[in-house]
Amino acid sequence: MRTIMFAAALLGASALTAVAQTSTTPSTDANTPAVATPDTKNPTAPVAGHNSFTEAQAKERIEKAGYSAVTALKLDDQGVWRSTATKDGKPVSVALDYQGNIVAM
Repeated sequence: MRTIMFAAALLGASALTAVAQTSTTPSTDANTPAVATPDTKNPTAPVAGHNSFTEAQAKERIEKAGYSAVTALKLDDQGVWRSTATKDGKPVSVALDYQGNIVAM
């Protein structure tokens, strides 16, 4: 009987912990390691941090954001992918941070 009570208490505590971690409000805090969505951008972008995008993924994301001729793509010491590209026929410098924010510089 004690084993069943202990198991039930443990299961209940783990369920509460999982619920407490769920958030539906997007964060714009530069310290939040959330991935940007198309409708939201971090106002402090590009944000320094450990970037897990590969070079191919970074190029693909930049191109999907409307940039073409993406060249000289490099990951800097702040964890931000930086490149030169073309948008609307004009050359621009562009950055992609670990949150997925794409910023023309």
